[in-house]
Amino acid sequence: MDSGADEGVGGWQAETGNAPVACREILISGFLILPMVFYTHLVNTPPWLVVQSIIWGLELYCGSEHKPACLCFIGIVHENVKMGSDGESDQASGTSSDEVQSPVRVRMRNNHHRRISNEDINKRLSLPADIRLPEGYLEKFAMNSPPFDKPMSRRLRRASLSEIGFGKLETYIKLDKLGEGTYATVFKGRSKLTDNLVALKEIRLEHEEGAPCTAIREVSLLKDLKHANIVTLHDIIHTDKCLTLVFEYLEKDLKQYMDDCGSIMSVHNVKIFLFQLLRGLAYCHRRKVLHRDLKPQNLLINEKGELKLADFGLARAKSVPTKTYSNEVVTLWYRPPDVLLGSTEYSTPIDMWGVGCIFYEMITGRPLFPGSTVEDELHLIFRILGTPTEETWPGITTSEEFKTYNFPHYHAEPLVNHAPRIDNDGHDLLSMLLQFEAKKRVSAEDAFRHAYFRSLGEQVQTLADTASIFSVKGIQLQKDPGKRSSVYPESSKSSQVKK
Repeated sequence: MDSGADEGVGGWQAETGNAPVACREILISGFLILPMVFYTHLVNTPPWLVVQSIIWGLELYCGSEHKPACLCFIGIVHENVKMGSDGESDQASGTSSDEVQSPVRVRMRNNHHRRISNEDINKRLSLPADIRLPEGYLEKFAMNSPPFDKPMSRRLRRASLSEIGFGKLETYIKLDKLGEGTYATVFKGRSKLTDNLVALKEIRLEHEEGAPCTAIREVSLLKDLKHANIVTLHDIIHTDKCLTLVFEYLEKDLKQYMDDCGSIMSVHNVKIFLFQLLRGLAYCHRRKVLHRDLKPQNLLINEKGELKLADFGLARAKSVPTKTYSNEVVTLWYRPPDVLLGSTEYSTPIDMWGVGCIFYEMITGRPLFPGSTVEDELHLIFRILGTPTEETWPGITTSEEFKTYNFPHYHAEPLVNHAPRIDNDGHDLLSMLLQFEAKKRVSAEDAFRHAYFRSLGEQVQTLADTASIFSVKGIQLQKDPGKRSSVYPESSKSSQVKK
């Protein structure tokens, strides 16, 4: 967006092609205008009229040809600045919604004779490659869109997407009901634009309360998160009664996958899933986004074996590492001890504890700390990792919450006793994730570069954000020892057809 904003100002300079002349004319016109300004000051003319007088003077002297350059150079006005429905000006996206009226731009467009293809439009509007465009849309887009080497206004982009069919309920066919929660119901659906399956998350809007804050968070965060290991938000449809979020459809979540395995996953597959989880999480954390609700049910898997973070309803965009949040986050079994003890000051390490719990659950087939209450959860944690002391968790003995429970002194048990299938590197990574003190937990960025993943090869470390790990030659899932169904990996295509 920033580059577009720069071009919105600099574009005038490029189009007039006579910026030095414009600057010289501004200096000359200044001598003509100064007496007028001085006079208006003597007669107590309001400041706004003084500014307007300067603008009129520049318009009269510079003429229509150099008017944009004159005004932009002195920073008084920008021509045709209009606000979009998203609260930002069209100029912020690098152009004005009325730019088609500019003679210079019209001339450039008329000289742009290259035939526009579906691929051009898909790239221009960030559309799926297999989308079906309405009849006659290519010609209409060619007439109304600025040249492909120029930015596109927000308003024109919104209008283009709406004309294709985005933002409309009739574009999607509702199929099976997948689940229901307090605020939302999720349906399996099909897009008429691509014929692909989608997930339709219908969020009920109460007239008194409006959209739930969880829905607003999810939309605001997901529209800016574009990664191979984060679920894609395809469309947003707003009506009086509900807000519908259209997501890519993934066949199952990690919990269902583990159940299908009879709780015995291939160690190799565990490594691939864990790497994808860490890779997606590192992307979020680099953008100062905390997920705050990591659990197997919120990790979705498609027929290719691609794992994607989903359900960002509790996610937060953090600006300050110690910002105070609610401590009622993260499902109990995956909640770190500092949050269980009431801490509301946390950052990205809150997610890393949950990663450790999920890692253990994949490799062993059972939850690590399946507590029924906060106190029970803490007892389970301390029985395995040992009751914390000042040496293992500085400051813990002065915590009022900690002293209230009066925990017995448990001795730490070697994690290898509980997860014998993990190799030495795996145990090292697991222990780095399950640290009492938040700041000692390994970051997602460092974790997915850990030696545990060395067997996947160096190429997986340099993938583009939107590239799948399975684009690397030789990376594929193996058959899980306890697999009850044959969906992964051999019969993925036939299973998808049956669904």
